[in-house]
Order: sequence, then structure tokens, then C-alpha cells
Amino acid sequence: MQSELDARKRECHHAWTTFVEHGDQVAPLVRPEILSSWARSGAAIDSELTAAPLADESETAAIWRDSPLQVAVERVEEELRRTAQDGDLVLAVTDADTRILWTYGGRVMRRKAEAVNFVPGGRWDDESIGTNALDLANRTDAPSMVFSAEHYASIVHNWVCWAAPVHDPVSGRQLGVLDLSTTWDRTHPIGLATARVMARLIETALPHSSHHPSARALDDTGDPGLVLTLLGTAEVRLDGQRLLLNRRQTEVLALLALHPGGLSLEQLHALVYGDQAVTFSTLKAEVSHLRAALGGQLSSRPYKLLMPIDTDVDHVLGLLRRGRVAAAVECYGGDLLPGTNSPALAELGEYVAVAVREALLAEPDPDAVLTYAERSPYDTAVVEHCLAVLGERAHPAKPLLKARLAAAD
Repeated sequence: MQSELDARKRECHHAWTTFVEHGDQVAPLVRPEILSSWARSGAAIDSELTAAPLADESETAAIWRDSPLQVAVERVEEELRRTAQDGDLVLAVTDADTRILWTYGGRVMRRKAEAVNFVPGGRWDDESIGTNALDLANRTDAPSMVFSAEHYASIVHNWVCWAAPVHDPVSGRQLGVLDLSTTWDRTHPIGLATARVMARLIETALPHSSHHPSARALDDTGDPGLVLTLLGTAEVRLDGQRLLLNRRQTEVLALLALHPGGLSLEQLHALVYGDQAVTFSTLKAEVSHLRAALGGQLSSRPYKLLMPIDTDVDHVLGLLRRGRVAAAVECYGGDLLPGTNSPALAELGEYVAVAVREALLAEPDPDAVLTYAERSPYDTAVVEHCLAVLGERAHPAKPLLKARLAAAD
């Protein structure tokens, strides 16, 4: 295997050298899509450039913050990171212009990636950095591989990259690509299949509408998919139609929605019942009812939802991660499924409540605090802190905050 890879690497380097020195004479030696990309690259860049150009940092951060890809990656980030660590890969997600928005790398590849600006903001279209799998997958809308000196820029001749496009499952629109990269000597036949699987994983975790604004109200149910409201109240809608579920079925569905990668029977049982003496058969019956209500869109081994999913929990936590505290409070309806008997949901509910509260204490926007006080009327400490920060300054919300504080006494 290694000798075959060595020979392949030598062939690629010979073809690349021939192209750089003699142009089209290399045509019989390389794939047509590589030759086309080499031609575009050669007209735009020097093959000996030292790193990819970087886009504006604040602009890249804003694009990522408002992208549905950001929500999806957050939902499956643990699995993406584990893949990178296990294979000592660097993973990247780009926008539709092949600008890298997110990366995560194993220990060795992370350093190599940083050295060539394979980082957020890096421009990896072939006219910026030369032939690579990210650009080919984006340009052809198909999974692509680029090995060793098939890359136009010599700085990545020691790499192999596999990339697959990521599409909005509702509209079919191409949003960007998912790329896996490592050193050429770690080339493996399953690399391209793995990129496809990772791209599909991101697609299944996308919010059900790719044009979703982060603070969009979850009762906008015109788009297909599963929409769960869990904070303050419980409501489940599938393709705009409300589902009538009992309390336990809602809890099971919530846990599956919040674990888009799927759960085994044993994992789901532990999350729903904890150490309660409830049989697996009881849980299987609840799942069977759910599967029927969802039109069969719930797989087994593992239990996994097979449609686009949107929850207010994901919205709130995503907004808090991006520092958008006021928008998070607007989406926060209150406690997560109050009175739930699921230990996992009770723990998550406490986490969300504390996260919202701590964010407001750190950034006590008066309007946001007033909204929060309506949902958590007995948490007077946040209101008191906000008034203390305001001091003598005037603010339209100030009288209402004082009234809220007086009403709670």
C-alpha cells in the first residue's frame, strides 16, 4: 500500500512539474477537472505562494454567526471533533464562496493547517490558493478528492483532501462544503465516503429553514420539518401541523431532537428514566407511538429522527454562544418542560436557565431584563442588578423594572 502511494505521489509531482513548465502537454496525465483547475490557478496565483489569503476577520465572523451552518455545526460538533481527533485530520466547513468558516484539527494537522491559513477566514477557492478539494466540491457540486501534487500550490503537496458539498435539505441550495484533510501518506479509500457522511450529518442538523434569522419565532411553521417549543410550554409541530403527544412522548421526542446523531435504546432509556424501574418494553412502546405520529421518520439502531429539526433550546443556546443576549432572552420562554421527570431534561433545563441568567448579569440590557422578568418573575436579583448598573441614568424600561421589583415583594 505504501509503495503504491509513493508511486502515485511521484506521478502527481511529475505531472505538476510538467504543467508548470510546459502547460497543456500534461493533459493525458491528470484528471480533466484537475487540469481545468490548474489552468485557472496558473492564471491567478504563483504556485509557490506560502499561505492562503485571509478575508476580513470581522466579516467572516458575521457570516458564520448568521449562517445556518453555524447552528448545524454546533449541534453535531462533538461528533465532528471526535472524527478529527481519531483520524488526526483537520475538518473545515466553508461558505458557498469557499471561504473557511469553521475548522477543528487533531494535534498534528492543526499546526500544519494554521501554517497555510487553513483557518476561519482562509480563502480556498482555486483562484486564491490553487487547486484543492474544497474548491472542486464547491464548483462541481459533487464529492471531490485532491491528492498530493494534484494541489496547484506546492505548500500543500504533502496533503490529501476529501470534500463534499453541504445542501439545505429543504431548498436543495448548496451552502458550502465539508472538507477532511491529512498528510498524503495517510490516504485511505474511505476518505471520500467519510466526507460524504460528515456532510450529510451537518445537513440533518440544519435548522428547518436555511434562511432562518437567529431570533425567528418558532411558531412560524410554514416550512417543513419538526419544530419543538420546550421552554415555558410544550408544543410539537410537524410540517406546520400540531402533534398531540402525551407528556412522556414529548420528553422522548425532545431528547431525540437534542441528540441529532441518534441514541441507542440503552442511552435513551437512561436519559428518559434515570434509575427509575421502567422496562425497555415501555420505552419501545412510546417510541412506536412516536414513529407512527411522525409518519415513520424515526429510525432504529440507533433511534434517530430523519427530518429537519428546530428547537427553541438550540436557538437560545446558539444565540448566547454568539453573544446575542437580548435575542436569546426574547427566544427564552421559561423553564424547560416544567415538572419533567426526565433527569437529562431537568439537568438541561437548569443549564439553560443558568446560562440565560448569567448572561444577563454580565450584560444587563434593561429591555432584555424586563423581558426576562416577565418569564421568571421571582428572580428579583437580575432586576436589582440591572437597576444598580443603571444608577441615576434614565431609561424607558427603568420605571417598569422598578414596578416589577415592587410587585415581586
